[in-house]
Amino acid sequence: TKDVNPSYGSIQKLSVRDSDLVAFCEDRVLQVFANKDALYNADGNTNVVATNKVLGIAKPFIGDYGISKNPESFASDAYRSYFTDTSRGAVLRLSQDGLTPISSAGMKDWFADNLTKYTTPVHKIIGSFDDKKQEYNISLVDGDLSLSSKTISYSEKSKGWVSFKSFVQENGVSLNNSYYTFKFGKLYEHHVNEVRNNFYNAQ
Repeated sequence: TKDVNPSYGSIQKLSVRDSDLVAFCEDRVLQVFANKDALYNADGNTNVVATNKVLGIAKPFIGDYGISKNPESFASDAYRSYFTDTSRGAVLRLSQDGLTPISSAGMKDWFADNLTKYTTPVHKIIGSFDDKKQEYNISLVDGDLSLSSKTISYSEKSKGWVSFKSFVQENGVSLNNSYYTFKFGKLYEHHVNEVRNNFYNAQ
């Protein structure tokens, strides 16, 4: 077992990377060394050494962000992970260069105003990554799937928020460069319908 600082809140999501484990707490994101540990020298530098410990030190990423209580907003693509922090009204990307608030790419005020509304159990923020379009899609879902639910996309190619979309997903996944989402428990493939703005057999 591994204890982390209780001031970071509860651990909401665990994600595995090549050489470590990432723990997404309510108020902080931690890098946990796996199958190795870091020894600190007197000058502050670290030496990573092999050890028989399963979990080594837990090191926070720079930035006062967490995943709040919305682990369903998490999506990953290769070395990048995406998630929301409703407590701080931000959307984050965790990459090799650390944490980046991608909500600041032209949508900072919009997310600050809207994400805080999705903090109750009847609301969800569903995240998925579209490999084909290289976009992170987040659906802000009201409990009754009403017309106020919406989906918005962040593009890695454009480095910005490119579109509101007319579908609201229950979940989503990419496989072999194809993008699938779920609606009412059924699986749908995107980018194969020649009819524009037709999602889940609805125009």
